[in-house]
Amino acid sequence: MPAQFNAKEVEQKWYDYWMKNDYFTSKPDHRTPYTIVIPPPNVTGVLHMGHMLNNTIQDVLIRRARLKGFNACWVPGTDHASIATEAKVVAKLKEEGINKNDLTREEFLKHAWEWTDKYGGTILEQLKQLGCSCDWSRTKFTMDDDMSASVIHSFVDLYNKGLIYRGYRMVNWDPEAKTTLSDEEVIFEERQGKLYFIKYKIEGSEDFLTVATTRPETIFGDTAICINPNDERFSHLKGKKAIVPICGRVIPIIEDEYVDVEFGTGCLKVTPAHDTNDKVLGDKHNLEIIDIFNEDASLNSFGLHYQGKDRFVVREEISKELESIGALAKTEIHLNKVGTSERTKAVIEPRLSDQWFLKMEDLVKPAIKAVLESEDIKLYPSRFNNTYAHWLNNIRDWNISRQLWWGQQIPAYYFGDGKEDFVVAENIEKAVEFAKVRTGNIQLQASDLKQDADALDTWFSSWLWPMAVFGGVLNPESEDFKYYYPTNDLVTGPDILFFWVARMIIAGYEYAGEKPFSNVYLTGLVRDKQGRKMSKSLGNSPEPLGLIEKFGADGVRVGLLLSASAGNDILFDEELCNQGKGFSNKIWNAFKLIKGWEVADIAQPEASKVAIEWYEAKLQQTLAEIEDNFDKYRLSDALMAIYKLVWDDFCSWFLEMIKPGYQQPIDRATFDKAIEMLENNLKLLHPFMPFLTEEIWHYIAERTPEQALIVGEWPKAKAFDTKLITDFDFATEVISGIRTIRKDKNIPFRDAMELKVVNNEKASTYFDSVIQKLGNVTTLEYVSDKVDGALSYRVKSNEYFIPITGNIDVEAEIAKLTEELNYTKGFLRSVQGKLSNEKFVAGAPEQVIANERKKEADALAKIATLEQSLASLK
Repeated sequence: MPAQFNAKEVEQKWYDYWMKNDYFTSKPDHRTPYTIVIPPPNVTGVLHMGHMLNNTIQDVLIRRARLKGFNACWVPGTDHASIATEAKVVAKLKEEGINKNDLTREEFLKHAWEWTDKYGGTILEQLKQLGCSCDWSRTKFTMDDDMSASVIHSFVDLYNKGLIYRGYRMVNWDPEAKTTLSDEEVIFEERQGKLYFIKYKIEGSEDFLTVATTRPETIFGDTAICINPNDERFSHLKGKKAIVPICGRVIPIIEDEYVDVEFGTGCLKVTPAHDTNDKVLGDKHNLEIIDIFNEDASLNSFGLHYQGKDRFVVREEISKELESIGALAKTEIHLNKVGTSERTKAVIEPRLSDQWFLKMEDLVKPAIKAVLESEDIKLYPSRFNNTYAHWLNNIRDWNISRQLWWGQQIPAYYFGDGKEDFVVAENIEKAVEFAKVRTGNIQLQASDLKQDADALDTWFSSWLWPMAVFGGVLNPESEDFKYYYPTNDLVTGPDILFFWVARMIIAGYEYAGEKPFSNVYLTGLVRDKQGRKMSKSLGNSPEPLGLIEKFGADGVRVGLLLSASAGNDILFDEELCNQGKGFSNKIWNAFKLIKGWEVADIAQPEASKVAIEWYEAKLQQTLAEIEDNFDKYRLSDALMAIYKLVWDDFCSWFLEMIKPGYQQPIDRATFDKAIEMLENNLKLLHPFMPFLTEEIWHYIAERTPEQALIVGEWPKAKAFDTKLITDFDFATEVISGIRTIRKDKNIPFRDAMELKVVNNEKASTYFDSVIQKLGNVTTLEYVSDKVDGALSYRVKSNEYFIPITGNIDVEAEIAKLTEELNYTKGFLRSVQGKLSNEKFVAGAPEQVIANERKKEADALAKIATLEQSLASLK
């Protein structure tokens, strides 16, 4: 056995062993299934700290389920991430001098698949280094043929139910990705900008009105000025017209109570093509709609001499032109919320566009009931119920189309030029048949149809994930789907509670008639120790594989989980991983100590017998605590309970209690029990520290593949005597008292002591043999009176006396105790002086007074103990 634990060598060895013996593979059988589906990371992504935390938690749950006898199935996979991946492919092509717009869809998709084949799956390989025990044979990709077929089937089904429709709506436009986004993909940020006060001349006069706007570049799209009919300041403008500066277009002045008389100037410029609220006003008053932007948010021909320039460049330039012609009254600094794209960070542009939408009003009802009423699905922590409720109770129809090529292409086929001249079908053959019926043209061919160019939103693919990975969308009667669905636990971040979690719940009830999972464990963000979100730009995110190299996978897993309570952000510090590595070494050295003992067929000491009974009770108490924490998804607390059991109870106490004397053998009964207790510890530790525990497990004894720890048996819960535990806790205080006296008086452990006890507490004598062994006490005697000429201490109301031997200089001890007594009396006088000062007591905060009273009580208790010790020595 190596002197030190070599994590790097051990990790590769055991992961290969687990893979070779198919421990991760799951097939339907007689056992109860326990299923997790991975939140699929972006196919071209790499491992970051959030992935490390999320997947460690999943692995802990799946390994524990395996040990508890469930048929554990963890399905891995990746998401095609349409916006992010397409952006990367476009950037790569640009570097090669290729413009996406010069390619056909088929040519572009060839490049996208090449990119995916080259970089896809990297993150899954990295998860293996973390120890993740996924069923890799079930790995899915959201663009796999069967997964895409599931998505198309879902679209067609929802369209046929009247839930999907095509509408001309104001949408969120990402000018960098050149695609629409759903409301949930827009992040609002508070930014400092300017408020521009622009003067519009009144037609037929020299008068003008002033409008305040944050976007002067949009004046080219103005089609009205709106005033509040109740605002007397502008009653003279009713029925008149205004002239838009620079372009000179004449626009009506309309009236609507929508205008806030307190904001800006009280006059509102109406640009229906570029503001959601303006569009509502435009529809109400039948205003013209003028779209001034190209798809990249540069100005089109309506922008006149600014055509082709970016909107932000125009904003700067037009303000100067307005000023030069006397149309800019003033500017003010202004804070406002700006919508940005979650993926590209570009500022979102409201844009009118033909898009596909999914009606959500009725679909969402079972998902609301499942979480907020019946609690068939539970969120951990439950405070996220409020967030969930807010989103779902205020849901809008889902914009599911994206102006992208990477993704599932919308299965709508146009047979004419009209907006309604289309059919929806799962493939071109069916589309031709449907189109023949619609048109009455039996000569129609596939070449006469043109498929919608848009792709579906990535989330419209991943909302089917728990069903589609088991074939449940295309074949609800499949063996896998009926066995594994619904899944058990979902582990994900609260940032996609609506994007993904809520939508999977909606899809589950719509297609399977039941929930997709029972519990949702929401992790927190991993932040640095200063509380900042980890990011590449800040340079504060450690390289995960570098951490594994430095501290070992088990060390990193422990370091992450020790501070990762559900839903709470964790302040990550590498020292946490170092603590995890230290824990690995502690366990390794504990096993080395046991293995180093010589075993003999000799009688079992009383102290060892007592120690075993106590540790068995302690292990059962901890097991109950662990189970309770797992039930509440408090994995950090579960790990801490195991950590304390192993570090404090097993290593610091149990091994010391049973350790044989120097160069003495240990009895076989105690040794066998020590190994049994160690094995139970390893079972509890395995979900958290799989590599170290498997390594030690196989050093303990020769094991067949069927006896590997990964498929071992979780310790069984048994009744235990709590009095054993409380009595031992009392005994540890007695032992600590002996050790303190040895330390204070420089009495080496090899020098035996006598101990006499006045048992006022009526404490149990069951652990006396342990007290004698760990304190090197020759005789432990219960007496009725205090012992003169002895050192003493108290544990609760019990008094313990250690008779003075030749090792102690009595005179020197008396002098030392007298000095300490005088100091403590002086301290007490100063405290009591403060407390007798009425001004101090009246003016000091309540907590300060409480602290002073505690100091007084502590000093009085210490004086009593010192006086008693002195009396016994004189």
